[in-house]
Amino acid sequence: MLPQDTIVALATPSGAGAIAVIRVSGTDAIAIGNGIFQSTKAKNLLQQKSHTLHLGHIVDDQKTLDQVLIALFKGPHSYTGENTVEISCHGSTYIQQQIIQLLLRKGCRMAQAGEFTLRAFLNGKLDLSQAEAVADLISSDNEASHQIAMQQMRGGFSNELAELRQELLNFASLIELELDFAEEDVAFADRSEFNALLQRIELVLKRLIDSFAVGNVIKNGIPVAIVGEPNVGKSTLLNALLNEERAIVSEIAGTTRDTIEDELVIGGIGFRFIDTAGIRATEDVIEGLGIKKTFEKIEQAQLVLLLVDGCRLSVDGLAAVKIEIEKIRNQYPLKPITIIINKQDLIPIDRISIINQALTSDNQQPTILFISAKNNVGIEHLKNTLLSFVNTGALRNNETIVTNTRHYDSLLKALDEITKVKFGLATHLSSDLMAIDIREALYHFGMITGEVTNDELLGNIFANFCIGK
Repeated sequence: MLPQDTIVALATPSGAGAIAVIRVSGTDAIAIGNGIFQSTKAKNLLQQKSHTLHLGHIVDDQKTLDQVLIALFKGPHSYTGENTVEISCHGSTYIQQQIIQLLLRKGCRMAQAGEFTLRAFLNGKLDLSQAEAVADLISSDNEASHQIAMQQMRGGFSNELAELRQELLNFASLIELELDFAEEDVAFADRSEFNALLQRIELVLKRLIDSFAVGNVIKNGIPVAIVGEPNVGKSTLLNALLNEERAIVSEIAGTTRDTIEDELVIGGIGFRFIDTAGIRATEDVIEGLGIKKTFEKIEQAQLVLLLVDGCRLSVDGLAAVKIEIEKIRNQYPLKPITIIINKQDLIPIDRISIINQALTSDNQQPTILFISAKNNVGIEHLKNTLLSFVNTGALRNNETIVTNTRHYDSLLKALDEITKVKFGLATHLSSDLMAIDIREALYHFGMITGEVTNDELLGNIFANFCIGK
């Protein structure tokens, strides 16, 4: 990537549509745009103000390609910080190709993935965490992931870290200064103030690290496994949750022989439901493979819905359910299990209290819900119960939530270094040794916002962007 090049790419999705936007950025962007544009009012783009719109035609020699609207942004007041032209043309794929090919002939080159945002970062328009939030914003598919990406792109995360980093940097400078006066035994950094700062940084880092558990599931969706014996209504439940006939439903036990997955947004949070093969002893090889995959999906899931046919809950049936609950708990002790009693409409009222007592007799008090998947009874209550498993308090309070694995890793390393500095301060470690740990902590802070970068890191981050952004 050569920053002096003028780059071009389609900024809207490829394919035909009402309009398409072609983005051009670089030192010569306006000059190149002016060379192929004929304004309806005979305007010269080079003489126009920034942030203005101009109607006219794109012309290749004497051939008119399209009537377009050109948006003009002069650097540094643009997304990339460079001169930028955005051409809104008609959405024909032929027109798009013709205009892009014309721009390439006039001196542009095709932009690489994420190159516009990379230039915004290199030109100081965004820090690295904000640039990464651009990609998250584009890929957000529910309210929660959109809210987190918007907050990060506005600099909430960056500002919080930048303030702490600057305070730590000030103390680091004073400690480094002490090294120059080591023989005089002069202390420039107030140790009590420094300790208070370290405690504050530690609290913030721990809060951000803890938020990753919520942020990661919000960003990627929460996997929920629907498990149970064959023919208890797992596929019917999936269809009721999604409000569509996603899975085949029949009276024949073992209809579902492979896992079926689909996503649903509940309260702004994405849930990925996995309808699994019924668990039972079987000699059918294909069904057996499906059951094996069921246990793999339980391991991957964050929540487990154990579905039970309420009509089968005799004394022996209740005992079998308790054994099944214990099996899952023993194998996956940290996974929340919700027991769902299906076919509520066919269960006598007096049996409901008996079932509740039998299944809540142990100390762990599992969540038990009664539903009728076929008649769509209790489905909304189930959705609210699922939502209660997600700690959305931080989201509602607009707190910073970490969703990026790279940020999480850097925060863990920074916390480790801060812990070392605290220990050094408590044990009166020499300033030169403490300075090493402080510099390491500053390095990991800088890795998040991009104050410390390398080509490999930037390549990995921006390779995941779409071309045109």
